Amino acid sequence: MHLLAVSIGNTRTRLGVFRGKDLDRSHVVDNTDTAALIEAAESIEPDRADAPVVIASVNDQVADALEDGLRPNFAGRVHRFGRDLTIPIRHSLPDISRTGQDRLLGALAAHARTQQACVVIDAGTAITVDFVDGEGVYHGGAIAPGVRMMLRSLHEHTAALPDVEFPRRRGGDASPFGQDTASAMILGVRSAAVGMARLLIDRYAEAFGAYPVVVATGGDAPSLFEGDPLVERIVPDLVLLGIHAACEKVMEEGE
Repeated sequence: MHLLAVSIGNTRTRLGVFRGKDLDRSHVVDNTDTAALIEAAESIEPDRADAPVVIASVNDQVADALEDGLRPNFAGRVHRFGRDLTIPIRHSLPDISRTGQDRLLGALAAHARTQQACVVIDAGTAITVDFVDGEGVYHGGAIAPGVRMMLRSLHEHTAALPDVEFPRRRGGDASPFGQDTASAMILGVRSAAVGMARLLIDRYAEAFGAYPVVVATGGDAPSLFEGDPLVERIVPDLVLLGIHAACEKVMEEGE
């Protein structure tokens, strides 16, 4: 199945072309530049002229703008989860309708790749830590501010703390102490994020009765979890893989 998968987050959009089961290439665009986003989608288009464009979104304003921009060249080929497609994942939630599509697709992809119980950490604008059991049933999880949101909040709600950028890659924080204000802030938010994830992993493992595989994704996953002994895999394109897995499953079920 050839398709262009689009995952629209709060801050950035990730696009990927699938040829059969293989993700051929992917690209990330900032959501503030709608023209660049439309251009990226058109330039990364699959070779097959009839290949669908499948959009998952937690940001409807950006998704609407992208769909409007693509309509002239992709007429009849743009499909969105929540409107045209459902995410075929079993769950134990009383109401799954308000659960973020990125969380469900990440869980679907993680279980499809591991075939066992998983914790999925998505470290982006927000940090989510979700659990899917060995049968592929999604049980929900936790949502917390992302590290950049924490840093921005510290700056905006204090008189003296500076506006600090969180590093994309881990480095320079070998010391257990922040020795200036900026490094102390980075150490603080990093510890909050990683500590929360570890606490939740322990809680999920206790509820499940065994330690699940831990998979991380999102823009800040490398900086937070690279080299972490609890995180077995960092998969940047996890939600795109979930879009592909969902489409395959929908086709198998004849929807």
